[in-house]
Amino acid sequence: MKLQYLLFIPIFFLILDFSYAQQTASVNGYITDSRTGETLLMANIALMDINRGTSSNTYGYYTITNIEPGTYTLAASYIGYRRFETEITLEPGQNLRLNIELIPEGVEMDALVVEADRDREEQRNIGTMQVGTQLIKDLPSVIEPDVFRSVQLLPGVKAASDFSSGLYVRGGSPDQTLIMLDETTVYNPTHFFGFFSTFNPDAVKDVRLYKGGYPAQYGGRIGSVLTVYNKDGNRVETRGSVSLGLLASRASIEGPYSRGSWMLAVRRSTLEPVLAVLRQSADNVPDRFYFYDINGKLNFDGSENNRFSLAFYSGNDNVSIPFQDDAKIGLQYGNQTMSAQWRRIFSDNIFGSFTFTGSRYFNEPRFEIAGTPFQRNNDIYDFSFKGDLEYLPNERHTLSAGFWGGNLTLRLQDRFDNQNTLTSRIQSQYLSAYLQEEWKPHRQWVFQGGLRLNTFSEGSFVRLEPRISAEFRPNSRIRLQAAYGRYNQFLTLITNEAFSGFDVWLTTDKGVPPAYGDQFVAGAKTVPFEGYGLDVEIYYRTMRDLFELNPFIGDAAGLDYNELFRFGEGYAYGAELFFEKQTGNLTGFIGYTFGITQRKFPGFNEPVLDNPGQARFYPPKYDRRHDVNVVTSYQITSRWSAHAVFNYATGQAYTEPQGRTQITHLPWDSGIRDLFVIENLNASRLPSYHRLDLALSRRGSFFNLGNAEWQFQVINAYSRRNIWFYNYDFDENPVERQDVTLLPVIPSISYTVNF
Repeated sequence: MKLQYLLFIPIFFLILDFSYAQQTASVNGYITDSRTGETLLMANIALMDINRGTSSNTYGYYTITNIEPGTYTLAASYIGYRRFETEITLEPGQNLRLNIELIPEGVEMDALVVEADRDREEQRNIGTMQVGTQLIKDLPSVIEPDVFRSVQLLPGVKAASDFSSGLYVRGGSPDQTLIMLDETTVYNPTHFFGFFSTFNPDAVKDVRLYKGGYPAQYGGRIGSVLTVYNKDGNRVETRGSVSLGLLASRASIEGPYSRGSWMLAVRRSTLEPVLAVLRQSADNVPDRFYFYDINGKLNFDGSENNRFSLAFYSGNDNVSIPFQDDAKIGLQYGNQTMSAQWRRIFSDNIFGSFTFTGSRYFNEPRFEIAGTPFQRNNDIYDFSFKGDLEYLPNERHTLSAGFWGGNLTLRLQDRFDNQNTLTSRIQSQYLSAYLQEEWKPHRQWVFQGGLRLNTFSEGSFVRLEPRISAEFRPNSRIRLQAAYGRYNQFLTLITNEAFSGFDVWLTTDKGVPPAYGDQFVAGAKTVPFEGYGLDVEIYYRTMRDLFELNPFIGDAAGLDYNELFRFGEGYAYGAELFFEKQTGNLTGFIGYTFGITQRKFPGFNEPVLDNPGQARFYPPKYDRRHDVNVVTSYQITSRWSAHAVFNYATGQAYTEPQGRTQITHLPWDSGIRDLFVIENLNASRLPSYHRLDLALSRRGSFFNLGNAEWQFQVINAYSRRNIWFYNYDFDENPVERQDVTLLPVIPSISYTVNF
């Protein structure tokens, strides 16, 4: 579908809309928080008399169309907010604009969820989960509250180690998850060598994970999608917060102005005093080590039907570490994003948004050994324009369409001793378009079908992706769901599991086809008791034409681009269980995952005698068969609350060396050569992983100027020394094995003031 054809879609919708608007009425508007004016995503809205309802979209907008004239009771609800009800009277052909403000439950609550009420979110689609921002702040955390660390607690998501915030979703590697901030792609959203993510919890409004089987409006990755939306800014009053921690601190301020709202949030590490003390007693302490984040957003209400926003983010890590007597390593990497958006209510049943996005990732590691420098510059520039339209002709159909096109530039330059040794610049244009319909033939059935078209100029690839899902609701407490989708990916990430500072993105090209895969998902979402939820999902997914740099190429000089890669395949399947308690002083959830993922690449696990050259499947390092996460919060008093997180996981896969032998008198070498013998790749398992984190919070006031909160935490409370990896000393006979462990017991304290 060409771009010029897409421009006629709004006109087509408007023509269809005219015939519907003559006899029936409609009601629409925005759902917001009464204290802040923040829009609420996926809130429930219904006309109780005729059992007609919908939910607000990702911009907080809702619409109910094709309503017979008359008087109705309209109700709105959202988890953590008081139920809203009002009586409305609709005349023939009337389009009633009704903006709804929901009041948060409790006095001490922030804009989003602390507790849940009896209303369970209506639009919990298959494979989709939401993380409340207050939960992110409340949970025990190392250094800082972190979005990715909280997402890792959900079933189907695995953590590689205590030192990695990477998202391994349903057997996929981190590059198989599309990560978007205010609809802008973020390519390396990590700080502190991947220790935690770049998303400041003070700036975040909504975090939503699509684990699999996601609809046609998303694409570009074969695994999953994580969407993060920043706050719009308080539209009622100017407010702010300051949080002081031992290793990092943050501040934010937001408020209204005559035509909209604004928000600014900053975060910076405060490691310098700790490093200064360590330098007096230890060697190889960093000379420089800091990171920062800046988030901002400006909203402009042009009219009742037009809203504009401008959002930006900038983050940077800067590290300088001496090692040995004449060597030094310097690292500087980060992300910068920008998005400008226009949201338009074309009519009572047509809503559109158009967004210009810009994203930059830069990575500049530098080494100097014995006065000889080595430097790498790796940059990604991604500029795009996208549009999305929603058309609701009646209560049975919702039609969505959109496009996303842009220009992607990847640059890689290596310099050794101030001389260029490698210069690469790849530029590609991409364009995708989708069409999607949701059909409700009966109040118990919901079907959604879609088709997405992807094009990528490097290699001249064109790919179609069908998507379909179905939901059956036998009663108000049970929802049975199933989904299928085909997905393609034109990028791959060459990464180091221990350190994200050297990550390099590469693209498809002639002779390097995109990876693709199919996903099959089925599940049931239930409400077994009032205030409780139980979700079960099973999944199976394939991964084909996976491409990565061939590790067996010794010298890449003179090779064509496609000759640098090797191609493989994989699959993953599993089952997930999610049980949550939403009401009362004790709230929380238990998540369990049984998951298996396998890969196959030439050169790995090839039998020597039978079928030489035929590779066998092996589990990647992040294959963990069993994962259990228990998250609890208990409101002790109006001021005191306690939080706990317990994790258990099967030990990760690793390759165990079997021995060493020595070879002498080689024809080309008279010295002694070591030959190491290993078992099949990742055929062994580390010991099981488990850890308990505790937090205690006290809320109060700050000299009557604002609210304040102390948070006391203990990470790894019972000092479980989980194994990160084994280190082998082959100079000893017999060979010595040393355990390299993860986090010890870590106490932490922070103080936050909201004014």
